[in-house]
Amino acid sequence: MWTRQVTNSLQKKLRWGSQFASASNRVQANEFLGARGEWILASQCGSQHRKAKSESVLWMLLHGQAAILIGGSCSLAFAEEVSRGIASEKDSGRTSDIGLQRVEDGSVISNEHTSKWRIFTDNGRDFFMQGKFVEAEKLFSSALEEAKKGFGERDPHVASACNNLAELYRVRKSYDKAEPLYLDAIRILEEAFGSEDVRVGAAFHNLGQFYIVQRKLEVARSCYERALKIKGRVLGHGHPDYAETMFHLGTVLYLQGSLNDAEVLIKDSIRILEEGGQGESYSCTRKLRYLAKIYMNTKNRLEEAENVLRKILHIMELTKGWKSLDTVITAETLAGTLQSKGLLQDAQELLERCLNTRRELLPEDHLQIGANMFSLANVTLLNFNNLRKMTPSESLMVLDRAKKLLKDSIRIAEKTLEATRQKRKIQNLEHVKNDQRIALVILLRSLKALAHLEKIKHEIQEREKALPVPEAEKALRQCVQVFKEYGAESYISTSVEPKLEYVSCLNTLLKLIADTTKNTDNSRAKEMEDLKGEISLVEAEISACRTPKV
Repeated sequence: MWTRQVTNSLQKKLRWGSQFASASNRVQANEFLGARGEWILASQCGSQHRKAKSESVLWMLLHGQAAILIGGSCSLAFAEEVSRGIASEKDSGRTSDIGLQRVEDGSVISNEHTSKWRIFTDNGRDFFMQGKFVEAEKLFSSALEEAKKGFGERDPHVASACNNLAELYRVRKSYDKAEPLYLDAIRILEEAFGSEDVRVGAAFHNLGQFYIVQRKLEVARSCYERALKIKGRVLGHGHPDYAETMFHLGTVLYLQGSLNDAEVLIKDSIRILEEGGQGESYSCTRKLRYLAKIYMNTKNRLEEAENVLRKILHIMELTKGWKSLDTVITAETLAGTLQSKGLLQDAQELLERCLNTRRELLPEDHLQIGANMFSLANVTLLNFNNLRKMTPSESLMVLDRAKKLLKDSIRIAEKTLEATRQKRKIQNLEHVKNDQRIALVILLRSLKALAHLEKIKHEIQEREKALPVPEAEKALRQCVQVFKEYGAESYISTSVEPKLEYVSCLNTLLKLIADTTKNTDNSRAKEMEDLKGEISLVEAEISACRTPKV
């Protein structure tokens, strides 16, 4: 009851937006496919609505790894969907996230211009999905001209062509070029169908997505509020499309810091789907993941996060089984939460199962396998108190297994770095650069973990703490060497995560040297001063990367 009261209170605040957007996404036979799979009739023959199926595995496969592998422990295995760029859209194959349109109106007799329009649109879309943006832009521009000639300046087909070109500019972050096209597209839709038509609601939903990728949160919120008002009146407050826009509005509120209101909207959107029999759908699990994210990022709510993640894992096990990377990623996310709660044994068991499944589903030297190995070894090291309870021989056996995992993780990361470097000489694609960034972070983390492992072995073998730990220092110096080799790359030098790992390695090396250096050793003292200077320099670079540009 309280949830619905807060939702109703938010709904009363819905206001008319002053911005306009492109209609919706991909269109087939008289329909626009709106964002997140909303089918909206594009011809003037009626206003039938249907929900499109948009299940996908690859978007999690490609982007879950970044979320789960870069964090200190396993974290949410999905990127923040509302601000996703072309990497997730193109590589995942989730066409409902891209918003390309193809409109056909059976009431229009085909002529030279309409035939060309169809060819330009379809071919442009193919090039777009292949990442060939120059060719796609030429074809989309030609499609827009042919649409105007074949259908007229203010026809919904022109809105479709405007939207396609706008989507391309959005993906390429040419927002100044994209926005006028979005606005013109929705003006055409309003003229054709009226400002209160549900297709206009879908257009405002899409426009909200356009603004949120730019972090223009207030105007994105206004768009979603307008879309929610229209959909609530036309479709009803229990419709899945209404729940979808409610969820997106909740994500905006979360990003604005209104955590309680965001939680209410997202939970209510989940309730609508569950009551409608869609509790096991991709759409519902996506919303559950975001709810878990809110709990994980809120103090003292790990218990609630664990409950939501167990619910998602149960759904994954029922619908996809354990031979699915979706299930593996969900389990890794849950393992991260268990790790944060100190339930290290439970986390370790989940990660071992995830590693076994990944080995069955992926190539032997896949980067995700290397990352999984690091996570599993890291949990072993975090469980150091249990190692102290074992006999020295038992502890060393556990550490040797962890060391093998780290060595394999290092080998795979190094191999990936070299392979991606070779690929970049041929094609400088964004996903290749992203793989290289992730591989570098995994390599730095694994080397630092290896150094920590060597120190633990050193203590278990009852050596004097003041004595040098050569293997640990060797691993940390390799960290420095690796970053020097790859960190100068332009796409890495502007990334915060590799720099953070590098600074962590430097600090660990500095402490190791300080702990094992005698006061009379001037050469080591000079080296320590150099390390401090390097740390200060990189920390300043990190601060510059994080400072918003005015």
